[in-house]
Amino acid sequence: MSETVLKAGSAEPQYQPSYLEMETKHKGILSWILATDHKRIAQLYFFSMMTMFLIGALIGVLIRIELMAPGRTIMDAQTYNGFFTLHGIIMIFMFVIPGLPAVFGNFVMPIMIGAKDVAFPRVNLLSWYLYVIGGIIVLTSQFVGSGPPDGGWTFYAPYSVKSAANIGMAAMGAFFLGFSSILTGLNFLVTIHRMRAPGMSWDRIPLFVWSLYATGWIQILATPVIGITLVLIVFERVFQLGFFDPAFGGDPILYQHLFWIYSHPAVYVMILPAMGAISEIIPTFAQRTIFGYKAIVASSLLIAFVGYFVWGHHMYTSGMSDTAKWVFSFITFLVAIPSAIKVFNWVATLYKGSINIQPPLLYAVAFMFTFMIGGFTGLIIGAVAQDIHLHDTTFIVGHFHYIVFGGTGFAFFGALHYWYPKMYGRMYNIKLANIAWGLFFFGFNVLYFPMFVAGYMGMPRRYFDYLPEFYIPNLISTMGSWFLYAGIILMIYNLVKSRKTGAIAPANPWHGVTLEWSIQSPPTYENFDEIPVVKDGPYKFK
Repeated sequence: MSETVLKAGSAEPQYQPSYLEMETKHKGILSWILATDHKRIAQLYFFSMMTMFLIGALIGVLIRIELMAPGRTIMDAQTYNGFFTLHGIIMIFMFVIPGLPAVFGNFVMPIMIGAKDVAFPRVNLLSWYLYVIGGIIVLTSQFVGSGPPDGGWTFYAPYSVKSAANIGMAAMGAFFLGFSSILTGLNFLVTIHRMRAPGMSWDRIPLFVWSLYATGWIQILATPVIGITLVLIVFERVFQLGFFDPAFGGDPILYQHLFWIYSHPAVYVMILPAMGAISEIIPTFAQRTIFGYKAIVASSLLIAFVGYFVWGHHMYTSGMSDTAKWVFSFITFLVAIPSAIKVFNWVATLYKGSINIQPPLLYAVAFMFTFMIGGFTGLIIGAVAQDIHLHDTTFIVGHFHYIVFGGTGFAFFGALHYWYPKMYGRMYNIKLANIAWGLFFFGFNVLYFPMFVAGYMGMPRRYFDYLPEFYIPNLISTMGSWFLYAGIILMIYNLVKSRKTGAIAPANPWHGVTLEWSIQSPPTYENFDEIPVVKDGPYKFK
């Protein structure tokens, strides 16, 4: 364990009222929506995001039911277009991008560095309000105006500036969500720089904190690009200024460049905190010091840096020069190296470890499996010749979901099962958690792997209907969505039920060694009675 000095020298301080029980100057719901405590704000994010996630996942199941067979099944073409647009906006902007940083970054990062809160508590609360405002605008856009947004979550021009659908309102909702992300990243960077406990030098920072640090730089440097781009979409729709519409002298390819200059680094906003969470789970359940601590840190920073230079691989078919194509292809292959370093180090950590198979470890192993499939298929479409064939097919949809949902999703729920006892002071039903994981993992692969097959056969993505030869992979994929959603519902049922009836959690149920496991579960309002003094690295197991 990281050697620390706590009050009275005790690793098990006397129980104090937790952040859930602490009396504040506000009562009832106001004690939550006006809270500045980082743990309560993390809970606000968690409940908001899980609500959005369940809505987005249900829409995804409805989309799959529509695609279960050729022809109309349960909805018409325009409804289908609106559904897959809303599904994408919710899942990307309201769950995947903010998920791990806003929930678990907020909850455990200050504790892991020995701080009592984040640097700017009120800004932290403001970022949640901006998230909620953005979410309300996005959802409202489905029911007002001339029709729900129907151009996809990418808002591609010139369709997004010409369509009569309510795209402008959805774009402004995404703008608010991006602003929330910027404030969160800024807050975390200042917190990590200025509020670490005495003795916690840069080479003693836990890897989850390092991942949030790398993510924070992407959030504050890349997110303004998409924010400005979305505002330009709205201005062009309202004032016909001609940024992206060729009819007014604009360039739609410019929109693609601006969108992907942000959106590919955003993939690493999604995946870097996920990798950080996995880097906490694996050493704990292997009871071994993480293999290659410095290599994992360096790979996180390298991913954040190189990720800015690979956006062009989304645009091989847009007409860019051959030189640009091979340059972007080369850098795409290059960025896979630091990701491979992490996978190697995780496997090396598990090797000959005292492995304790618990739900968080199952989610971590599932993350590695699905992320590697996503990574290998990413290299396939990173090659120019292959991408020309596979671009805008369901192969891209499969790859995207293996990276974004298979990566971030499994890591999010792994982190949830890992830190749940610390967050609520209760244990969940391990057997139900394992069954839920099995349904989730089985359903995920049955849902998304057939998309690779259909895409390689030539099935285009986003189509309301398809040719009969694509029937079998689509039928299998739809059946997988039922198992996936059943696993999600069972998991949520188990966690919600355990919140009241689960066994009382000890301070350190998993025998972890980072600072959050040295305090009571759930934590007190200010985390520590006295700020700890760190005297060793973060992964020293006895």
